[in-house]
Amino acid sequence: MKTNTSTIRLIYPQWQGGNVAAMVPEVKDPDDAARGYYLGAQLLDFLAPCGGQETLTVPVSTQIGERRVTDGVLDRNVILRQTKAALEMLRASDPGRIVTLGGDCSVSVVPFTYLAAKYGGDVAMVWIDAHPDITLPGDPYPGYHAMAVTACMGHGDAKIVAELPAAFDPSKILFVGLRNWERGEIKARQHQYGIKHLTPEEVAADSDALRAWLKSCGASKVVVHFDMDVLDPAEIVAAVGTDPDGMKIEAVIRVINDIAAEKELVGLTVAEPMPRTAIRLRDMLGRLPLLE
Repeated sequence: MKTNTSTIRLIYPQWQGGNVAAMVPEVKDPDDAARGYYLGAQLLDFLAPCGGQETLTVPVSTQIGERRVTDGVLDRNVILRQTKAALEMLRASDPGRIVTLGGDCSVSVVPFTYLAAKYGGDVAMVWIDAHPDITLPGDPYPGYHAMAVTACMGHGDAKIVAELPAAFDPSKILFVGLRNWERGEIKARQHQYGIKHLTPEEVAADSDALRAWLKSCGASKVVVHFDMDVLDPAEIVAAVGTDPDGMKIEAVIRVINDIAAEKELVGLTVAEPMPRTAIRLRDMLGRLPLLE
């Protein structure tokens, strides 16, 4: 059977994975801040070049009621419903490559595990992020976006994980740009899982260490997650996280292009955009006469 090599553009404005309103103090309405990733996904879709690919948009609720933690995951039932919808769309389209524009970090879980299943596990995952995203239900922070990598490994909420079509072995995962584990047990968990990482300093000048890992990872294909909080806030503030000493824009561009030069790139996600200024402008415009 011939493999479908088409590329789709997946707009996945999921915001329920985060609990970030308090981290965006300049946005006065906490509901607007909470839904910031939704607008962020729309802006990424507007800004990112499109080569004429089929575009699919995952239906994501914008309603904010009582945000409940279920089995250790905030808004678990909503996320589960949106996970099923995204998987159904991918199975119907059967793409060979997926560009995902999100949305919180968890938007990579469905397309990456879908691609891992499609290619029989012959896929490595490079997670470019300031944080490792390996928390679990029951940890102090219940946001699913911080559980994205563990979900990709088949760990976490039983109902969500049961829907995912594949799981990544830790030996095929590399963190790049990691600089904030937030809690000591997260660093210990990464060591327990055996997931390697490269700091911003280790990829600042060249991609040699990254290339060495790619050559040893045992996969011919790769998916890349680009969390915008990996970027150095001294150069640009594009996400919720503003940890200092991050990666420069040019370094991120080089790293992703070097990955694509070494392996077949079948998945690319850009995630966690928090358009603080755009949210405030929208609020301003919504309060003007004749624009209501």
